[in-house]
Amino acid sequence: MRRLLLAGFAAMCLSPAVQAQGRQDFTMVNRTGYQINEIYVGPSSSPNWGRDLLGQNVLANGRSFNVNFTGNSRECLWDIKIVYEDRDQSELRQVDLCRVSRVTMFWDRQRNNTRFVAE
Repeated sequence: MRRLLLAGFAAMCLSPAVQAQGRQDFTMVNRTGYQINEIYVGPSSSPNWGRDLLGQNVLANGRSFNVNFTGNSRECLWDIKIVYEDRDQSELRQVDLCRVSRVTMFWDRQRNNTRFVAE
């Protein structure tokens, strides 16, 4: 299983424009070198992932996917799970989506894990 590496979320420095948004919408960017078949985003306060956001689509390497929230959730901490074409998975926990507008995923072959970078 691909392991997870959190890339500096606690020390993140954000622009005022991102802070002013206050919305959970964000863009996921696949820079892993592999196809992603499923994306799940669920509130950190819940054990449920909900539905696969890609549906019948896939997220090819080098492509991005906009995650748009509907409803009036005020929750900021969310977990993200991705499932690769080979069914391997990676998870990122407690991402403050009220302060993040882009999450880029990288595969670190040397460490054998997926690295997530939030902006």
